[in-house]
Amino acid sequence: MAKKHVLLVEPDYYTQFPPLGLLKLSTFYKNQGSTTELIRGTKDCSREPDLIYITSLFTWSWEPVWKAVRFYSTSFPSSDLWLGGLYASLMPEHAALSGVHTDHVFKGIFPEAENLRPDYSLVPEWNQKEKASILFSSRGCIRNCGFCAVPQLEGKIVTNSSQISDLLYPEHTKIILFDNNFLASSKWESTLEEIKSLDLRVDFNQGLDARLITPLVAKKLAKVKIDKVIRLSYDNCQTGTNVEKAIKLLKSEGINGKSILVYTLFNFTDDPQDFFERMKDVLKWGAVCYPMRYEPLRTLFKNKYVSSKWTANELEAIQRARRVIGFGGAFAPHKGMLNVKVENCNTFEKAFKEFMNPEAKIEE
Repeated sequence: MAKKHVLLVEPDYYTQFPPLGLLKLSTFYKNQGSTTELIRGTKDCSREPDLIYITSLFTWSWEPVWKAVRFYSTSFPSSDLWLGGLYASLMPEHAALSGVHTDHVFKGIFPEAENLRPDYSLVPEWNQKEKASILFSSRGCIRNCGFCAVPQLEGKIVTNSSQISDLLYPEHTKIILFDNNFLASSKWESTLEEIKSLDLRVDFNQGLDARLITPLVAKKLAKVKIDKVIRLSYDNCQTGTNVEKAIKLLKSEGINGKSILVYTLFNFTDDPQDFFERMKDVLKWGAVCYPMRYEPLRTLFKNKYVSSKWTANELEAIQRARRVIGFGGAFAPHKGMLNVKVENCNTFEKAFKEFMNPEAKIEE
């Protein structure tokens, strides 16, 4: 492969993590003897690139992506420009309207770079502040949830052939696992043992499948250094028994209920009362309820979708309650919350009445 200068671009949208795909591409091209450069937003680069890779995130963050495509395609018309990432994979036709050549909208995962250690030298501020290596020990999921893009983007579960240690940056003290269903991997137990032997904190960032938490899983999880919280999800009332069992098993191994965060989906096929019953369940089980608003997979505008069983005022009532009585947007199982919202309220309307009035003033 001829040596090239590769420009890697992360559009100027909000994200708390470095662009993992671009960092892997950097390693891939550096292994070929090429040079790479990472830029956020639309800025001048050090030299004219031979190749430009622009990534994307959520579909509703498309405008900064279009801005980046137009800026760099105009600045370097002779460079080979590619657009990839989540938005490009889910909405390739819309992404092509940004000005990138239709054949250069990359969908899915770049297989040649998948098992490479990301080039964290490009994000020194991340290394100084977070000191965390982000990785996938597996891709895909055994579920086929209608609200999730993973089945379309990654398919069924595939275990990464690399060891965790091969993907860690030497100076990092934390592991962030982006696996979409870590416990469905055939290597979950050996991976946990490896994490334990490395003696590093671990964040199961995308959550753990409550239906797969057994006494053995709970025992193994309790032996690693969990970073802040364990995340579960309570997407519909049919999974309530599994979620309750998972919380009890984790707590029986000494994991504090306030360190168990349960994403509680709403605005999908549920109605307000369905959501409220699941919210009450989580609080009664002694865990933290984090309301998770459903967004259509291909929406171009965030927080605009209202399902047929909800009203805009009801959705806003949850958002307002999260701001006023929530902690970090979540409802914790403290006595005040339990007494007022669980034991004394039977309906969503009664519990959220003070937040249903769009004229109500909120102290910021």
